[in-house]
Amino acid sequence: MADLPAAVTDTHPLIFHAVSGRQLGTRAAALFDRCERQQAILYVPAAVIWECSLLARVARINLRRTVRDFFADLFSNPAYQPLDLTAEQIFLADELRFTRDPFDGLVCAAARSLDLPLVTRDEAIRGSGAVKVVW
Repeated sequence: MADLPAAVTDTHPLIFHAVSGRQLGTRAAALFDRCERQQAILYVPAAVIWECSLLARVARINLRRTVRDFFADLFSNPAYQPLDLTAEQIFLADELRFTRDPFDGLVCAAARSLDLPLVTRDEAIRGSGAVKVVW
């Protein structure tokens, strides 16, 4: 799938897509649609996987299956790629300092480490200018 459009996802767009996609912005919905047709690549940072796990544990989201099974299903489509957390991403997240939310810092650092836009509607991220945003 070389040379396809690519981006990194924040947690909430991934959950919105999994539920119905209706809460996604127009450009974000189009990107997820392209991924479903394997015409784009969306990287899922380890921080997003972890945040989904924490949200499911406290019943803020319902994945309708275990976190492991949810991501196994997602990653069965090669358009969705897990992105491991690296020390460099942690250093980048620490240097961003526009937010106190560690997940926001880590997902921005993931996008920056790949030089890709981030799919998010998060106002703090959008206002920070830390990454290009797709919504």
